[in-house]
Amino acid sequence: MRFPRQLASAVFAPAPLSRSRALAVSERLAAATTLTSSLEYLTQHRERGPGGFNDWEVVKDGQAGSAPLTRRLLDLVSGERTTTALHVARAAVSAGMMLPGGARRRGLGNLFLGASTALLYPRHRYGTDGSDQVSTLVQAATGVARLSGSTAVQDAALWYMALQSNLSYVVSGWVKLLGESWRDASALPGVMRTRTYGCEPAFRLAQKHPVPARYLTHGVLALECLFPVAYLFGGRLTRPVLAGAGAFHLTNGFAMGLGRFVTSFTAMHPAVAYTATPKTHPAVAGRDDRMLKVVGGALALAAAGAGATAVQRRLRVREGWPTSAHVTTRAGNRLQYEIMSHGAADKPFVLFCAGLGTTSEQWGWITESLARETDYGVLTYARAGYAGSDYRSADPYRLTESVDDLVDLVRGAVPEGRTVLLVGHSLGGELCRRAAVRLGDRTHGVVYLDSAHPMELNRSAQQSKSARLLPESLHLMDWSLRIGLGALISRPDWLRELPQNYQSRAFAQYADARAWKAARREWAAVEEDFRAQDGDLDAIDAHALVISAQRTTDRDPEQLLMHNELGRAHEGPGNRVESLVVEDADHGALLMSSRHGLRVAARIVDFLDATTGGRKPSASGRDRVQKTVKGRKP
Repeated sequence: MRFPRQLASAVFAPAPLSRSRALAVSERLAAATTLTSSLEYLTQHRERGPGGFNDWEVVKDGQAGSAPLTRRLLDLVSGERTTTALHVARAAVSAGMMLPGGARRRGLGNLFLGASTALLYPRHRYGTDGSDQVSTLVQAATGVARLSGSTAVQDAALWYMALQSNLSYVVSGWVKLLGESWRDASALPGVMRTRTYGCEPAFRLAQKHPVPARYLTHGVLALECLFPVAYLFGGRLTRPVLAGAGAFHLTNGFAMGLGRFVTSFTAMHPAVAYTATPKTHPAVAGRDDRMLKVVGGALALAAAGAGATAVQRRLRVREGWPTSAHVTTRAGNRLQYEIMSHGAADKPFVLFCAGLGTTSEQWGWITESLARETDYGVLTYARAGYAGSDYRSADPYRLTESVDDLVDLVRGAVPEGRTVLLVGHSLGGELCRRAAVRLGDRTHGVVYLDSAHPMELNRSAQQSKSARLLPESLHLMDWSLRIGLGALISRPDWLRELPQNYQSRAFAQYADARAWKAARREWAAVEEDFRAQDGDLDAIDAHALVISAQRTTDRDPEQLLMHNELGRAHEGPGNRVESLVVEDADHGALLMSSRHGLRVAARIVDFLDATTGGRKPSASGRDRVQKTVKGRKP
């Protein structure tokens, strides 16, 4: 019994390292990462040459938004001779860091390596995979610690590295936990079969032994999510946790080719061992733990700020516009809508229905153009769960519920006797198609704007593949925003394309969990509904305008065929059916780009004028027009 007790005592015990020892091990491991990195870059001339993976003439386009001085500095550093000289110097300094030396020299060496890594990062943007960023973090911290004679500063630097290490594992683990592939243990075989990070022997092994592979996948999740348990029970779990993390990186280095990960991430482990050791242990006597209290206070303030930001955004999301009104539908949902223009009493109302996870503000260029420059009525609304619309239905959500809501909105908000032109983007197009059947004579026509098709998941391999990946992204965004991470979210590029007075509201909805929760609910119903579809589309006795984005149809020609089918469902005596492809436009730009949005608005107006001006149908009983709108600059 003595040996098992001795073994347990050796395994479940703190991993005491002195302050100086922890700094020495960390900086040497980080230097090994830098040495490996520079030697790799020095031997990969093709990757930096014309047409290479890191050809500066191409890569520098990513710095177009940087300050002029920054771009000049990066251009200077990124010259072939300068880059080579810096990597030679980094390799020499890294090798020197493996040898004994004074604190000042080591401090300067660490800072040089960290600064040069940061400076060269844009030059070698592709292929770093996070290892260079981690080594920069460690070298900056150890450099400051070495140059400072204060033990308090050195302990603060070690606490900083330890907290960064915990954060890297915990965040990675909980993000993985949100993904279904990690929860059902299919992620490991999936990664091992990829061309970039795959390993055929490991994949075959996982296929041959699925049960151990499942335990291994869940073990990685547990290790990352619960990494801070190294600090519990007086540090008795420190050795198993660090050993598990080290084995994880060694395996990744062998199987996935991420060799630099081994030394870069384990370079933070000595700081974990130092800070997880009880303060009563002689090896860490006198350790200054004030950094932990400072970080705790900062996190509390940050959490309070994030909470305040979330509350402010939620209030802005729900308040609507000064013209907002509400209607309650048969399902009990309370829809918020805006009548931007009542128009002439004898003209149709144009009603806009947004796509999955998008807002009515994204129609800004089109709706503003129609409301200001035409005498047609203009109405926008938010589906249940979006913006200021409340989802109150007690029944399980089905796509027909959103169709019912749209029909009830028309009957409750559009004056009696006025017809409606339903304009739908993406999923909104399919909702409009179904509502048009139900509305009958009240439907003047339908505009399908790069619309979804009920058979697209069965007919388009690309759509089907994308559909399987979408739930995980929606799930991640939903829960990230629910726990307050919306304060960290950056403004997407498309937001700057919208009219100025629409941007703040659109961003508030994008950064609020309500929209993503509604999108998750809708997508689950959409996928179930679309995959069960077969047969022909219902005939609709109304006009139709089908607008497709060129990039959508180029990427997936099946989409154009399905868009044409949407138009053919409207063919009949007296109906006008038009279709066009907008060149150089993608799915979102049709709405959000002023260049395309205003052109689409003009095309809708032309279509309305043609269908309300008393034109006679062609001899064949219909008037069908096919056009292509070129993407000219405004």
